[in-house]
Amino acid sequence: MSDPIIGLLGFLLSLVLIALGVPVALSLGFVGIAGYAFTNGLYGALFIIGSGPFEAIFPYSLSVIPLFLMMGVFSSRCGLSTDLFQAANALVGRFRGGLAIATICACAGFGAICGSSLATVATIGRVALPEMRKVGYDDRLSSASIAAGGTLGVMIPPSILLIIYGLLTEQSIGKLFSAAILPGLLATALYALTVVLSVKLNPGLVGSLPPASATSRWKAVRKAWPVAAMFAIVIGGIQAGVFSPTEAAAVGAAGAVLLAVARRSLNRSSLASAMQETVELTGMIFFIIIGAALFNFFIETTGLPQYLIATVEASGLPAFGILLMIILFYLVLGCFMDSMSMIMLTIPFVFPLISALGFDPIWFGILVVTVAELGLITPPVGMNLFVMQGVSRDLSSATVMRGIVPFIIADTVRLALLIFVPAITLYLPSLG
Repeated sequence: MSDPIIGLLGFLLSLVLIALGVPVALSLGFVGIAGYAFTNGLYGALFIIGSGPFEAIFPYSLSVIPLFLMMGVFSSRCGLSTDLFQAANALVGRFRGGLAIATICACAGFGAICGSSLATVATIGRVALPEMRKVGYDDRLSSASIAAGGTLGVMIPPSILLIIYGLLTEQSIGKLFSAAILPGLLATALYALTVVLSVKLNPGLVGSLPPASATSRWKAVRKAWPVAAMFAIVIGGIQAGVFSPTEAAAVGAAGAVLLAVARRSLNRSSLASAMQETVELTGMIFFIIIGAALFNFFIETTGLPQYLIATVEASGLPAFGILLMIILFYLVLGCFMDSMSMIMLTIPFVFPLISALGFDPIWFGILVVTVAELGLITPPVGMNLFVMQGVSRDLSSATVMRGIVPFIIADTVRLALLIFVPAITLYLPSLG
């Protein structure tokens, strides 16, 4: 049996283990070590067990992950999610369907300081769902707008998924953040349009809000200024060349802590809890990175990436056709696997193929993250759908899944626009 076939079987085995519920890090690590031992001998496998984990998490660039996670955790603890929702509601809530649009805008804003889709759904969901129910919104639209809006935390910078992609492919995190801004705004606009069209087709989906005074609306908008300031300092600092991504993450984390102190939302207990949450999230991600590194050792030694490149070149298929096949592969995989696992598992052999075909790696990174977003709301394993049910135990899976369909259509339209109009992604990075 040839080494590339062994590599392919290892990839399939890792998929099976993940499908059976084995943690992603353990699945990747086990297949990586066992496969390396099979192809290179036991002593070689023992060597990578000893050196691989250290090499995987040693790079200084990885320090950006716990810092951005810390920024998101402390921002959540000091009530920014509530302020964002109230500000967005003050601006658009008085229109029909405006409360759902406000929820999407609040998710976009919170995603900009959090970087995590699941955290965005859980945090905004606890604030927005009761408010929408209070004024008669149908649970289908309410839950779907929160679950879909939560995916914006994956795209809008700072995005943990973009950071992981940048580290795996050795691409500029600053350029990836810059490239994600317009696609993130496009996603927000398409989701808002989806709400408008859904309400026009079925007016019974929404209730009506009592009118609010201009003074109260302006007061709510003013309370959200810390979010705008934090985004401007962190992302603006990176784009202007004032900070490196790691320095910007440190500034953002420090700013979130100071804001929590200023708002008196921290005591000894909450500080310890926030730090513990940051450590747990960091440990989970780093554990997956270690498992992926061991898996990568195995994949590289089998020559699977080179074999795929040679096979594609010999097939005579056009490069764009191959790209569409890869996107379809990701769409199918996203229905059964969470986004981080999908990227960790596939990038080691997909990225060399993309590079060989001559596609821009920054553009492809945004496409991959877009598909990962779509996977977060696609049944049967759309993680945001499960988190949404966790926010409100009385939400049935059928209710959430029926409501999410129009948003999946909107995401499909966005993916097509990003594929056929690369300038949407590449315009801002080209200015740097």
